[in-house]
Amino acid sequence: MFKNYSLKNYNSFRVNHKANFFLKIENNKSLIDFLSDKKFKNEKKLILGGGSNILFTKDFEGVILYSCIKGIHILEENNNHIKVKVGSGENWDDFVKFCVTKNWYGIENLSLIPGSVGAAPIQNIGAYGVEIKDYIYDVNGIDLKNNIKKTYSNKSCNFEYRDSIFKRELKNNFFVTEVTFVLMKNKKFTLDYSELKNINSQGLTIQNIRDKIIEIRNSKLPDPKLLANAGSFFKNPIINIKIATKIKEKYNDFKCYQINESMVKISAAWLIEKSGWKGHKEKNIGVYNKHALVLVNYSSENGKDIKMLSNKIKESVLEKFNIILEKEVNIF
Repeated sequence: MFKNYSLKNYNSFRVNHKANFFLKIENNKSLIDFLSDKKFKNEKKLILGGGSNILFTKDFEGVILYSCIKGIHILEENNNHIKVKVGSGENWDDFVKFCVTKNWYGIENLSLIPGSVGAAPIQNIGAYGVEIKDYIYDVNGIDLKNNIKKTYSNKSCNFEYRDSIFKRELKNNFFVTEVTFVLMKNKKFTLDYSELKNINSQGLTIQNIRDKIIEIRNSKLPDPKLLANAGSFFKNPIINIKIATKIKEKYNDFKCYQINESMVKISAAWLIEKSGWKGHKEKNIGVYNKHALVLVNYSSENGKDIKMLSNKIKESVLEKFNIILEKEVNIF
C-alpha cells in the first residue's frame, strides 16, 4: 500500500494528481485481504486499469485499486475455437500481439488500443468493425461490496456500444480479475471498415491485418508515450435518420452508418472538426491536428484544463448541430 501516491505515470493524460492510497493487486487473495481490513472499509475506492481512458481533475481522496494480475491460460481447445483466460493486468496490445503470433483470429482489428485486458469488457472496446463483446465468454472478478468472487457471462455483461454493466450498475463496485475469451482457429477477417476494404484478401495473413491496423492508427492518432492523450474523448453519436438527412443536405462530405431502420451512427470527429476545433491550441492543451476526436496534453499538470476544453467543444457542437456529445473518457 502506497500513501500520497503520484498518478502521473498511471494516466495517459499524464496529469500530476495524487491518490491518498494506492494498492497494487497481484491476485484474488490480496484484494480479498484488503477488503477484509476494517481500516479501509469507509474509504472511497477507484478501480484503475491502464489509465488510458481516464482524466483526473483533482487528487483522489481514497484508495486506488490497480490490477497487476498476469497470466494467459488455455482452458479449452478444438479444431475451430480456443478458450483462453487472461489476467486483467495484462497489457491489451501485448495480448493481441500474442494471439496474432498464435494465429488465433478475432481481435486483430483491436491492435494498438491502449489499456489493460481488464478494461476491455468495461468499455466494450471496439475499432475497425470489431467489438470485444463478440469474443468475450465471461468476466471474473470480486464484488467489492460483498467481498465475494463472481462471474458474469457474456449475456449478463449487458454489452452496448462502448458500454457494459461494469460501467453502469457495477461501476467501481466490481474488480475484474480475469477475462475469458473465445477466439477462432480458422482464418476469418473483418474487412468492412472503409480503409480495409481495398486490401487484397488473397494470401492475407492475420499479421498483415495487425500491421495495417497499426499503420492506420499511427497515421491518425498520437502515441500517448510521446504526446499525452486518452484516444477518443467522445463517443460517436447515434442519432435519428431524419436528423442525419438534414445534415446531409447541408454538408456533402457528411457520412453516417446504419444501425437500424430509424437510427444511424455518425462521426464525433467530423462534428468537432466542422465546429472549428481541429488543431486548436490553448494554454498547454489542445485538439490533435490529425484527428479532432483526440484531446492532447502538451504540458499541463492539471486535468481541469482538459475538462474545461472538452466542455467548450461539447457546447460548440450542440450549438451548431443540436447534437449532444457523450464523453467516452471517465472524469474524476
